[in-house]
Order: sequence, then C-alpha cells, then structure tokens
Amino acid sequence: MQGSKPLLFALSLSLLAVACNRNAESPATPAAPATLANAVTPATPATAATPASTPPQADAQMQAVLDQLGKLGGKPIETLTAVEARKQPSPADAVKALLESQGKPTTPEAVAKVDNRTFPGPRGAVPIRIYTPEGEGPFPVVLYIHGGGWVIADLDTYDASPRAIANAAKAVVVSTHYRQGHEHPFPAAHEDTKAAYQWLLKNAASLGGDPKRIAVVGESAGGNMAANVSIAARDNQWQAPLAQVLVYPVADDDMNSPSYIENANAKPLNKPMMEWFAKNYLGDASKASDPRIALVDQANLANLPPTTIILAQIDPLRSEGERLGEKLRAAGVPVTVQRYDGVAHEFFGMGAVVDKAKDAQQLAGKQLQAAFSSTAPASTAPASNATSP
Repeated sequence: MQGSKPLLFALSLSLLAVACNRNAESPATPAAPATLANAVTPATPATAATPASTPPQADAQMQAVLDQLGKLGGKPIETLTAVEARKQPSPADAVKALLESQGKPTTPEAVAKVDNRTFPGPRGAVPIRIYTPEGEGPFPVVLYIHGGGWVIADLDTYDASPRAIANAAKAVVVSTHYRQGHEHPFPAAHEDTKAAYQWLLKNAASLGGDPKRIAVVGESAGGNMAANVSIAARDNQWQAPLAQVLVYPVADDDMNSPSYIENANAKPLNKPMMEWFAKNYLGDASKASDPRIALVDQANLANLPPTTIILAQIDPLRSEGERLGEKLRAAGVPVTVQRYDGVAHEFFGMGAVVDKAKDAQQLAGKQLQAAFSSTAPASTAPASNATSP
C-alpha cells in the first residue's frame, strides 16, 4: 500500500449479517475520508462528493433475497448504536422469509448432532456450537469463525454455513463466537478466536475429531480472523491448520479499491457500513494499519496453509480478497481464488435459495477434504493442492 491509505475497513457483514439494507434508493455516497482517522474522528465534510458507480446486477436468486431483505424494513446500520444494530434484520432472516413466501420449509440443513457449549476464553466463557456430521469418526475438525464486522451477529445468525461445511467436508465444525466492539474493542475478537483454536487443538479428540486433521474457515471479519489464526500458529509454533478457507475476508484498509468504488452503495454491505464498523471495533484510528487488520501488509505471508479464497462480485471486499490471494501466491502459498458473479456479500450461507452458494460450499468442502486426506491412512491417496489459473 502506498502512503497513507484511504480508509477502509472492510469490516464486513459477513459483517453484515445484520447489515440492514436501506429502504429507498441510496443517494450517491459522500467522498470517503482521506484517512481512517477521519472515519473514526469525523473531520470537516468534503466540499465535493465522488459519485459512486452502480453495483453489478444481481442474478435472479440473489435479487430475490435482497428484495426480501428490503421488505423486512431494517434501518441503515450506520445510523444506529451497536446494541440497536444487533437487533436489525439480517440476510439470514431474509432467506427464511423468502422460503416462507415460497411455501418451502425453513428447517436448517440437517447434521447428525448439534451441541452448544462454551470454552474458557481470555476474559471469560466464550460460546461455541459444535456440528457433527453423519458417519463414524474420528472426523477431521474445522474451526469456523462467523462474520459481523467484529460488532454484530452471532452463532444463530451464522448457523447455515457451519452446517453446510460439516456435511461438505465430512468434518466436525466448531463455530465460535467472540467478544465484540464497541464494548470490547480490537484486538479482543482476534484474541478470543486464537484462544478457540488453541482450545480445539487440546479438545478435538473429545469431540469425536482427529486432532491431527484441523482446518480453519471464516467469513468476512471471520475470514480475517481465520487467517490470523494461521499466522499465529506459524509464529508461535502451534500445530498448523492443514488448510484455510477465507470467504470474502477483510484484508485491507483501502476504501478506494475498484470494488469499493463499484459497490459503494451495494446491499447488504456498503461503504458507510464499513466506516461504522471501523468506529465501533477499532476506536483508535491508528490501529487501522495493524497488519492483523490489513492482512495484505503482513511482513511475512510465507509458510501458511493451502488457502481457498471465495469472493462475491457485488461486494466492497472483493478487490482486497483478490489482492490477498496474489500476495499469498507470491509468498509461495498454494492458493485457489474463486469469484462468483451475480451474488453479494453474505451469499455463502444462502444455499437454501441461492445455487451459487451451494457451489461455493461444495468447493470449500472439496478443498478441505483434499487437505485432510494428506494425513489420512495410507490407503487413502492424498489430493494435490489446487491453484487458481
């Protein structure tokens, strides 16, 4: 990145699960602050606004979800407190409402067992939810980290994704919550998710898992934290994840990237929401340059696990996800980057109504199974690492 980066912070919905959409056509977004400091501490308004581009067209299935989200009447998240924002309708609510309108069942994807527990985090008990697939263990194990911009959403909001991963990867999935801003500012969420990984290393066997076959998956802010788990494992010489799947991860602090400009007014995630997440989680603008937030500025991205990056076309975070893939590949990490056109941020957990979400879930499962096979019994041939063209 060059010089001082224009703001960012893609904190995503995934940040967004509760990312409420705006009821009417949004006016052109005001020009972004020149620095993150201006986002956290408002400065004098700019005298001229830079017009935002029109977001790409959503496909019919994605548009149906977005239309339903609009009908739920959520308020613009940037006008709310964190407590108020957590009560807003989410994309997951929109999926359920759409299924109801179509006369289809709203029961979640079935797995063999779901268990709600806690683990001892750095500052107290942290909720986790354990999904066990059908079959006979011990199973591989996945630590799943949900999104929400480090401010909103919880294990219920992101229930669909870990269910899909458990079945697609044939793995026990441990979905972890974490402390959230503004009540618990950076790096509280990062510390909790690293602690979740350490707990899982010690307790995988008791969950019916194979402690030697562990991977990490995260969406949006959770994708950022999943990558931080892998980096911490390398730097602290913990057992490394065999793979990481990063779904539209927060990876940079540049809010003037091509996808930010293109999707400045997109739904369910847009630039004003990103500014709001930054204020609520970072607090101190100087923390925006921390490489735990701007992953593309990590001094060392070598020796990380094979990585799959899943991106949505209609998403401010798309460009930084692509850039992260380039940086990882340059550092010698096997990387697959897959972009899905016509869908928006948060699409990954929408397999019940969006076919491309099912495709993305199956890709994640395939990549995880390939990584897990590298430590399977000799009778199972290991799969080669996939790399994008």
